[in-house]
Amino acid sequence: MRVLVFASAFNSLTQRITLELSRRGHDIAVALALGGGVRGEEELRSAVRRHDPELIVAPMLTSAVPEDVWSSRTCLIVHPGPPGDRGPSSLDWALSAGLRRWGVTVLQAVAEMDAGDIWAAEPFDIPDLPGGVAKSDLYRNELADAASRAVLRAVDRFASGCYQPRPAPAGTVRPYYRQELRHIDWSVDSTAMVSSTLRTADSSPGVLDRIDGREFFLFGGRPEDGLRAPRHSRPGVFLATRAGAVCRATADGAVWLTSARARRTPGGPPTAKAPAATALAAHLHGVPEVGVPLRLPDRRQTWSTVRYQEHGPVGVLRFSFPCGAMSTGDCRHLLAAYRQALTRPTRVLVLGADRDVFSHGIHLGAIEASADPARESWANINAMDDLVEAILTTDDRLTVAAVGGNAAAGGLMLALAADEVWVRDGAVLNPHYRLMGLHGSEYWTCTLPRRVGPDAAEQLTTDALPLGTWRALEMGLVDRVMDCTPQRVTEEVIGLAEALASAPRLRQRLADKRGARERAEAERPLAWYRAEELAHMYRNFFDPGEPYHALRRAFLHKSAPEATPERLQRIPIPAAA
Repeated sequence: MRVLVFASAFNSLTQRITLELSRRGHDIAVALALGGGVRGEEELRSAVRRHDPELIVAPMLTSAVPEDVWSSRTCLIVHPGPPGDRGPSSLDWALSAGLRRWGVTVLQAVAEMDAGDIWAAEPFDIPDLPGGVAKSDLYRNELADAASRAVLRAVDRFASGCYQPRPAPAGTVRPYYRQELRHIDWSVDSTAMVSSTLRTADSSPGVLDRIDGREFFLFGGRPEDGLRAPRHSRPGVFLATRAGAVCRATADGAVWLTSARARRTPGGPPTAKAPAATALAAHLHGVPEVGVPLRLPDRRQTWSTVRYQEHGPVGVLRFSFPCGAMSTGDCRHLLAAYRQALTRPTRVLVLGADRDVFSHGIHLGAIEASADPARESWANINAMDDLVEAILTTDDRLTVAAVGGNAAAGGLMLALAADEVWVRDGAVLNPHYRLMGLHGSEYWTCTLPRRVGPDAAEQLTTDALPLGTWRALEMGLVDRVMDCTPQRVTEEVIGLAEALASAPRLRQRLADKRGARERAEAERPLAWYRAEELAHMYRNFFDPGEPYHALRRAFLHKSAPEATPERLQRIPIPAAA
């Protein structure tokens, strides 16, 4: 069928739905709402005239579909709530109520918001994570899995021509979840309450708070079980910093703030999210940087971006950075942890193995907040390259990149440095840099063509389109697709890695690996790839005529495009393997 995907943004859920519909042979075009209003409506009408869709699917829409469109074409809206739930803040209300089960509904667009007939519905469990699950994590994982199943079922039902959608049950229209409902009283609210409030607001809109007369949106919420405020200290005192995060006292303990964004002043320039320790630096005089061991007990509640575990012959270097962004400091910290892991007597070393985002590469927010974004960009990409080089040159054990969620740009190229790449089914992969005006580094000109061939590598990086997991497997970009829930990623990875470590051919594989590395180095050394890539990146960062800095700011400020990008106006149907 000809299907038009209409969305407020080409976010991870929109990308996933687009990929899965395309994989099933549908002729897909995408139209963006361009910030809503008249512009968005005209963009939709133009796309309808151009594509003449038999069906319109809206995976993520914050504005209404105009009546002249929904009255003449079937429009299916993905609502992030179960049947009967209505309103713009469904996940916020569900998480704030502490619910353990929620759902997704695919309903037909009508005049009244979220009131149309139901074509499909899919329930899902809200995981019971330490400190609670963040809204963005839930959205990208359990909700996205449920939405995918529901949309595919709804599209199949529509295509059959014989399914009759059922009327939506009467329900309560919940209002927008305002900042007044997110208010934190640091002198009264418990750690559990503060953590829940912050996680419910992650990654948007954050919790608005006033600090020494300035207003900030705060993000994070990981509880801290060791640090406490001194007696008689003022409410909400800052206790420590760690890896860009800030620990803040609650009424009975403390939580970690991972990111913050200054509130935009009337008439002032837009602001961007940055590591909390950077955004709040003026308020952190005398606050100490407090480290944490690499190996921590599972029961320990604290902020740690990198943790190491061992399971017999398998080492697991788990890492998780907010939104997958890796600052210069993050890269150096992970590299130090990697080198420490190499001192252990393991045969397989796994990187990642956590639920949610693997990595998106360099930290654009930290770069934007720095005194010199060009120099910080240069430091960040060199730190990423140092990390990738260490993985590429490891020859005494097998390395595995366990991608539990989405990965993009340099973060995906980081994964390609490993001997094997395992990815959870449903993750969205973006093997390109072009949309940020960057050539890219992380040795991708070595690793990507080696996996998919030079022609496919050029197409992937030029077309700048997302890639689904099964297509990535068919192309050779990844080695395994893991069919498991987000909650079972770590368990699944450990089991597979233990089997790999005990494989009878492991010794021969390591010998073959060393031989292949020696031959490749003799033909063209890794240093050549790095020098060539960084020469391009230096121009991207320091040449005033390059678009990178403007594109970075537009991305961070969530600026709506002027029109739907041409590359999205017709999504290619994947070729048969």
